[in-house]
Amino acid sequence: MGLQNKKVAIIGGGPGGLTLARLLQLKGVDVTVYERDADRSARVQGSPLDLHEHSGLAAIRKAGLLDVFKKNYMQGADKTTITDEKGNVVFSDHDPDQTKEEDFGHEYFRPEIDRGVLRNILLDSLQPENIIWDRHFLSMEKQNNGWRLHFKNGSEAYADLVVGADGANSKIRPYITGITAFYSGITMLEGNIYNAEQKVPGITGLLRGGKLMAFGNGKNILMGQKANGEIGFYASFRTEEGWIAGSGLDFYDNLQILEWFKKEYAEWSDLWDPLFENTSAPFIPRPIYCMPLDQDWETLPNVTLIGDAAHVMPPFAGEGVNMAMLDALELSEILTGTDHASMHDALVSYETAMRKRASVIAQESLENGERMHHADALATMTEFFGGR
Repeated sequence: MGLQNKKVAIIGGGPGGLTLARLLQLKGVDVTVYERDADRSARVQGSPLDLHEHSGLAAIRKAGLLDVFKKNYMQGADKTTITDEKGNVVFSDHDPDQTKEEDFGHEYFRPEIDRGVLRNILLDSLQPENIIWDRHFLSMEKQNNGWRLHFKNGSEAYADLVVGADGANSKIRPYITGITAFYSGITMLEGNIYNAEQKVPGITGLLRGGKLMAFGNGKNILMGQKANGEIGFYASFRTEEGWIAGSGLDFYDNLQILEWFKKEYAEWSDLWDPLFENTSAPFIPRPIYCMPLDQDWETLPNVTLIGDAAHVMPPFAGEGVNMAMLDALELSEILTGTDHASMHDALVSYETAMRKRASVIAQESLENGERMHHADALATMTEFFGGR
């Protein structure tokens, strides 16, 4: 089965959607990414991503982008520091005597790359006509053997196959299934600091260009080095699902958020206060959701899902982007291969394997979230990283 004379529409230009577009483009498929952003610089990108050997990096290799990835990943950003709530370091794998920074091909080497840099690498690998900006998807209806797509700016398009790569709040997903995600019990408050070395020198001294995890009293602060001297961080804690609306917080008000932190993280050192004082507002609250582990649906003949649209999960295993890129790799191989008589059969094969694989990783992510927000998290996570 092939995609000759078929038009493929990918809704969403994140890492999963762009990876799929690149892989299909290499196979000569007529593929278009429809992205809601006005252009490639319209949005501040989130935290760095660590790519794994058998998923994210496997897709990068297949896409022919490993060399450019090696030129752009952040050496040393995969190194980890763990502290208690007072900032006392209890674990670090920063090795001042280590001269070899990269170990591509090793199962546990997980190079970090800035999310925006990865997006640009993928965008640059596409033909300009393969991505159309300012296409906020609204709806679609069946037309012939495909779909007529409608966008917010009044434009329309036709596709024989639609792939939803539009994230946790996917507008494509409801065409496939009514199954929705459940709240994990954990919310993360995201902040971003520019010129971090000047603004928060004490924190950057602890971070050392890598990743930092601080645990205390069932709460976390998690952070990572970003490109251009920026750092991104999350205050991660257990709370009710309606916390955002019920908190009464103005997420544009740094002083108000600092006072919240001092109250809710009362046992924590004021070492962390500069994070909240120097964040470039607004803070972004992120309730953490997960798709049911046993989700199932009847495969449609001409629409499917990848990434968070298919299997949103907590971030506590670092697998979200890796699963999205592996989805893209597996879907591209199945769609352009010869093992299936029809596109419907190919999608059945892809979705069955994808759901099974994602369920295992989602369970791991949920369990890690429990460990990281437990009273004994500091000891547990220190033992885990020390053993690894």
